[in-house]
Amino acid sequence: MKAPEDRRKVVTAAVVEREGRVLVARRKAGLVAAGLWEFPGGKLEDGEDPRRGLERELREELGVEASAGELLCSIPFNGATASFELVVFRTELMPGEFRPTDHDELRWLEPGEMDESLFSKPDRPVVRLLAGRPEGGREGEAG
Repeated sequence: MKAPEDRRKVVTAAVVEREGRVLVARRKAGLVAAGLWEFPGGKLEDGEDPRRGLERELREELGVEASAGELLCSIPFNGATASFELVVFRTELMPGEFRPTDHDELRWLEPGEMDESLFSKPDRPVVRLLAGRPEGGREGEAG
Protein backbone atom coordinates (compact mmCIF):
# COMPACT_ATOMS: atom_id res chain seq x y z
CA MET A 1 0.00 0.00 0.00
CA LYS A 2 1.30 3.45 -0.93
CA ALA A 3 1.71 6.14 1.68
CA PRO A 4 -0.45 9.29 1.19
CA GLU A 5 2.64 11.37 0.39
CA ASP A 6 3.14 9.21 -2.72
CA ARG A 7 0.13 10.88 -4.34
CA ARG A 8 1.11 13.37 -7.00
CA LYS A 9 0.62 16.98 -5.95
CA VAL A 10 -1.51 19.20 -8.16
CA VAL A 11 -0.52 22.70 -9.23
CA THR A 12 -2.88 24.85 -11.28
CA ALA A 13 -2.17 27.50 -13.89
CA ALA A 14 -4.33 30.03 -15.74
CA VAL A 15 -4.24 30.87 -19.41
CA VAL A 16 -5.92 34.27 -19.55
CA GLU A 17 -6.40 35.56 -23.10
CA ARG A 18 -7.26 39.09 -24.24
CA GLU A 19 -7.15 40.35 -27.80
CA GLY A 20 -4.81 37.56 -28.95
CA ARG A 21 -2.44 37.97 -26.01
CA VAL A 22 -1.89 35.81 -22.93
CA LEU A 23 -1.12 36.99 -19.39
CA VAL A 24 2.28 35.87 -18.07
CA ALA A 25 3.98 36.71 -14.78
CA ARG A 26 7.66 36.83 -13.77
CA ARG A 27 8.60 35.26 -10.42
CA LYS A 28 10.22 37.80 -8.09
CA ALA A 29 13.64 37.42 -6.47
CA GLY A 30 13.85 35.11 -3.46
CA LEU A 31 11.25 32.62 -4.75
CA VAL A 32 11.72 29.26 -6.46
CA ALA A 33 12.23 29.89 -10.20
CA ALA A 34 12.96 33.58 -9.53
CA GLY A 35 13.27 35.63 -12.72
CA LEU A 36 11.44 33.06 -14.85
CA TRP A 37 8.06 33.62 -16.46
CA GLU A 38 5.02 31.49 -15.74
CA PHE A 39 1.30 31.28 -16.18
CA PRO A 40 -0.15 32.46 -12.86
CA GLY A 41 -1.59 29.89 -10.47
CA GLY A 42 -0.35 27.72 -7.64
CA LYS A 43 -0.64 24.68 -5.40
CA LEU A 44 -3.94 23.22 -4.33
CA GLU A 45 -4.80 22.79 -0.68
CA ASP A 46 -5.77 19.27 0.48
CA GLY A 47 -9.09 18.24 -1.05
CA GLU A 48 -9.50 21.52 -2.94
CA ASP A 49 -11.31 21.56 -6.27
CA PRO A 50 -8.77 22.55 -9.00
CA ARG A 51 -10.89 25.36 -10.45
CA ARG A 52 -11.69 26.83 -7.01
CA GLY A 53 -8.02 26.48 -6.03
CA LEU A 54 -6.88 28.35 -9.13
CA GLU A 55 -9.36 31.14 -8.44
CA ARG A 56 -8.08 31.35 -4.84
CA GLU A 57 -4.45 31.48 -6.00
CA LEU A 58 -5.18 34.28 -8.48
CA ARG A 59 -6.94 36.23 -5.73
CA GLU A 60 -3.98 35.71 -3.34
CA GLU A 61 -1.10 36.21 -5.80
CA LEU A 62 -2.50 38.78 -8.26
CA GLY A 63 -5.23 40.42 -6.20
CA VAL A 64 -7.93 39.78 -8.82
CA GLU A 65 -11.12 37.75 -8.96
CA ALA A 66 -11.26 35.12 -11.67
CA SER A 67 -13.43 32.39 -13.13
CA ALA A 68 -11.62 29.20 -14.18
CA GLY A 69 -13.22 27.60 -17.22
CA GLU A 70 -12.28 24.95 -19.76
CA LEU A 71 -9.46 22.52 -18.96
CA LEU A 72 -6.71 23.30 -21.48
CA CYS A 73 -4.24 20.55 -20.54
CA SER A 74 -2.75 18.52 -17.72
CA ILE A 75 1.01 17.99 -17.73
CA PRO A 76 3.06 15.72 -15.45
CA PHE A 77 6.26 17.36 -14.24
CA ASN A 78 9.15 15.51 -12.64
CA GLY A 79 11.97 17.82 -11.59
CA ALA A 80 15.01 17.44 -9.36
CA THR A 81 13.28 19.06 -6.38
CA ALA A 82 9.56 18.65 -7.13
CA SER A 83 7.10 16.40 -8.95
CA PHE A 84 3.51 17.37 -9.63
CA GLU A 85 0.69 17.50 -12.16
CA LEU A 86 0.27 20.94 -13.75
CA VAL A 87 -3.44 21.42 -14.51
CA VAL A 88 -4.07 24.38 -16.83
CA PHE A 89 -7.43 26.10 -17.30
CA ARG A 90 -8.58 28.83 -19.64
CA THR A 91 -9.51 31.56 -17.19
CA GLU A 92 -11.40 34.85 -17.26
CA LEU A 93 -10.40 37.72 -14.98
CA MET A 94 -13.01 39.99 -13.47
CA PRO A 95 -12.46 43.75 -13.78
CA GLY A 96 -9.96 45.06 -11.27
CA GLU A 97 -6.40 46.17 -10.76
CA PHE A 98 -3.51 43.73 -10.36
CA ARG A 99 -1.82 43.63 -6.95
CA PRO A 100 0.88 40.97 -7.44
CA THR A 101 2.57 39.43 -4.40
CA ASP A 102 4.84 36.73 -5.90
CA HIS A 103 5.66 38.43 -9.21
CA ASP A 104 7.64 41.54 -10.11
CA GLU A 105 6.27 41.96 -13.64
CA LEU A 106 3.13 41.04 -15.58
CA ARG A 107 2.91 41.11 -19.38
CA TRP A 108 0.40 40.34 -22.10
CA LEU A 109 2.23 38.40 -24.85
CA GLU A 110 1.19 36.83 -28.12
CA PRO A 111 1.87 33.08 -27.98
CA GLY A 112 4.30 33.30 -30.91
CA GLU A 113 6.48 35.85 -29.10
CA MET A 114 6.92 33.73 -25.96
CA ASP A 115 10.50 32.44 -25.57
CA GLU A 116 10.01 29.15 -23.75
CA SER A 117 13.60 29.20 -22.42
CA LEU A 118 12.56 32.19 -20.26
CA PHE A 119 9.70 30.22 -18.66
CA SER A 120 9.84 27.85 -15.72
CA LYS A 121 10.25 24.24 -16.87
CA PRO A 122 6.73 23.10 -15.93
CA ASP A 123 5.23 25.92 -18.03
CA ARG A 124 7.27 25.28 -21.19
CA PRO A 125 4.91 22.65 -22.66
CA VAL A 126 2.05 25.15 -22.25
CA VAL A 127 4.06 27.76 -24.20
CA ARG A 128 4.59 25.19 -26.98
CA LEU A 129 0.90 24.25 -26.98
CA LEU A 130 -0.28 27.87 -27.22
CA ALA A 131 2.24 28.71 -29.94
CA GLY A 132 1.46 25.56 -31.94
CA ARG A 133 5.06 24.36 -31.65
CA PRO A 134 5.98 20.65 -31.75
CA GLU A 135 6.06 18.92 -28.39
CA GLY A 136 9.09 16.73 -29.06
CA GLY A 137 12.01 19.13 -28.69
CA ARG A 138 13.80 19.92 -25.46
CA GLU A 139 16.20 22.37 -27.04
CA GLY A 140 15.01 25.33 -24.94
CA GLU A 141 15.58 23.65 -21.56
CA ALA A 142 18.41 24.81 -19.39
CA GLY A 143 19.99 22.51 -16.80
